[in-house]
Amino acid sequence: MTAGSALQRNPSRDDFAALLEESFLEHEITEGSVVKGRVVAIEKDVAVIDIGAKTEGRVALKEFNGPGREGDLAVGDEVEVYVDRIENALGEAVISRDKARREESWVKLEKAFEANERVTGAIFNQVKGGYTVDLDGAVAFLPRSQVDIRPVRDVTPLLGTPQPFQILKMDRRRGNIVVSRRTVLEESRAEQRSELVANLEEGQVIDGVVKNITEYGAFVDLGGIDGLLHVTDMAWRRVNHPSEVVTIGQTVKVKIIKINHETHRISLGIKQLLADPWEGIAQRYPVDAKIKGRVTNITDYGAFVELEPGIEGLIHVSEMSWTKKNVHPGKIVSTSQEVEVQILEVDPVKRRISLGLKQTLQNPWEAFAEKHPVGSEVEGEVKNKTEFGLFIGLEGDVDGMVHLSDLDWNRPGEQVIEEFKKGDMLRAQVLDVDVEKERISLGVKQLGGDPFAEAGELKKGQIVTCEVVEVKDSGVDVKIVDTDLTTFIRRAELARDRSDQRPERFAAGEKFDARVIQFDRKVRRVQLSIKALEMAEEKEAMAQFGSADSGASLGEILGAAFKKARTSDDKDEE
Repeated sequence: MTAGSALQRNPSRDDFAALLEESFLEHEITEGSVVKGRVVAIEKDVAVIDIGAKTEGRVALKEFNGPGREGDLAVGDEVEVYVDRIENALGEAVISRDKARREESWVKLEKAFEANERVTGAIFNQVKGGYTVDLDGAVAFLPRSQVDIRPVRDVTPLLGTPQPFQILKMDRRRGNIVVSRRTVLEESRAEQRSELVANLEEGQVIDGVVKNITEYGAFVDLGGIDGLLHVTDMAWRRVNHPSEVVTIGQTVKVKIIKINHETHRISLGIKQLLADPWEGIAQRYPVDAKIKGRVTNITDYGAFVELEPGIEGLIHVSEMSWTKKNVHPGKIVSTSQEVEVQILEVDPVKRRISLGLKQTLQNPWEAFAEKHPVGSEVEGEVKNKTEFGLFIGLEGDVDGMVHLSDLDWNRPGEQVIEEFKKGDMLRAQVLDVDVEKERISLGVKQLGGDPFAEAGELKKGQIVTCEVVEVKDSGVDVKIVDTDLTTFIRRAELARDRSDQRPERFAAGEKFDARVIQFDRKVRRVQLSIKALEMAEEKEAMAQFGSADSGASLGEILGAAFKKARTSDDKDEE
């Protein structure tokens, strides 16, 4: 028997230790690595696992459980574990199933993230700003905004349920993973919408359920995809709010008006299923016809009147009143009021009807002209004063204007207008009525007659008697006796001699004779002169009683003329 064979049959303690160390070297286990082990026993709440080291390791059974998976573990099962330490103070290997799964998951998740693939996980807890998701050992963060397409108030039904997620961000060094469930739902919804849209056609009539109502329309569920029923496509008539036509949950028959295959937007209509009321509109509403309607809407520029369901016309603010030009339409008509209007224009192409309200009433300027012909007298209140005249309020809510030139025959209008104030009652004569331009011309001075027309055969060279009205530094204002004519005699025309050309030698009410040196009815001008009268009398005296070479003085000649004149007067008295 050889020594070697004897050693194999009876190994010593040292030999056994050497053989054991040799077997460990063949299956070297390093700390921080993932190794395979076998379950050799299950004790209470731990599993004893042989990883080929000097001693077994113990792993809590709960590490084999987790969200979305069952811990169905049995003796003999082969499992992967993470080696924290090969031997602790008790001589046992420190191993972890969670860490092993986490390491394995990170590798798989990184590959899925690079390939932009979905991963499966389960929401298991709520944290600040979102939720935590178990991705087969790796813990990810699910922001609240990424849970669903619409805000979710309660995620309880989603807890612990395996479902797909999309990885948005990964940072292995920090151990951060951010996932999204919303992205997966949007992609699935987009795919579903694409399939549904592909089966729809423009012009198709389909049933839908009203899902939501907004200010501008209603969203209708067409069986997995929503279409917009705009408020203008609900009815031919004016609809102020969609709730007037539809209610949430109501089943409606709609027509597909337009499909945008890129955005998957679908436009729907109800009125397109009804007869178009604008067909034959011109025959039903001929121009100049009068018809009754109901005011449906009032704006700054006019009022809309419903003539029949689906047909509305506009009364522009300029066609609402003959006299109220700058008044808001709401002060003339009110919503729901029934009014009579006249058809002014019908445009079937633009679907517009122009209406007139004032045309159903008599033109106040025509009525005024009929009742107050030119030459008649009227009375009204002074409504306004302007730089060119007075505006007078007249019967029928119309205004007439008295121009400055028609205020007084003799005085300038700028002076006379200062005598009037707003609110004064004033009588005037109708001078002209222009119905088309909506103008009425009035005159105040015409009530007293034209003094030039009543002056008779007054002519140049005639001697007239004047009465002083007012004395001024530059001359005197006078009135021709027995007429209404007034004029101004300048200082230079007050006497032949310069020393007598003094206005202050005259007094108001004093009468004297003067000679007419100009009288023109066209330009309405009359001029008088005392100087011209004296010069004419001198000339006449010279002709009768002497000449320049007779030797008689001017005083003697005038004295003889005055003596003759007195003698003639005495004989006339006898």
